[in-house]
Amino acid sequence: MGKTYERIDGRLRTFIEAQPLFFTATAPLSGDGTVNLSPKGLKGSFAIIDELTVAYLDFAGSNAETIAHLRENGRITLMWCAFQGPPNIVRVHGRGEPVFRDAPRFKELLTHFPDIDPTPHGLRAIIVVTAERIRDSCGYAVPFMAYEEDRDLHGRRFAREDDASLSDYFRGKEHIETSLDGLPGLPLPLPPSTV
Repeated sequence: MGKTYERIDGRLRTFIEAQPLFFTATAPLSGDGTVNLSPKGLKGSFAIIDELTVAYLDFAGSNAETIAHLRENGRITLMWCAFQGPPNIVRVHGRGEPVFRDAPRFKELLTHFPDIDPTPHGLRAIIVVTAERIRDSCGYAVPFMAYEEDRDLHGRRFAREDDASLSDYFRGKEHIETSLDGLPGLPLPLPPSTV
């Protein structure tokens, strides 16, 4: 049923790149901490950097749990499901890190996302994940669902923000600078955008 892979290439890479939606899961070290599970979409916001490294654009939102957990311990799992075509589930278990807008390698990492304009989305960071275990499983119970198109609401909402107003927005949210469990989240104010 399931198979472990040494790298992300060939059929596996093709499958991952074709999915319009994936999920990320992280958790703090504390046994009573909050496990976070997030859906990620927007065409062009995910990239395979090399056979063991993937990345996605982290946009404005109402919390920063993934960033907080990665800053604390780096553990992350990404998952893709086949909602169309043959059944399949792929998980990449690995170590992740948020690369913030003022990091020296931020601009170079951004070149891996040529098919999306991150400007209207309030880009906060690029999440880079190094795979430690790559597995697939059957996905027999995953339902068929049809992808129609990306929603335009996120871009419309955050396009009206500049760096200063975006920082103010984040400060007004309870769990951006600090996670639900009190861990350091997104550093504020945001450094100037290089986009």
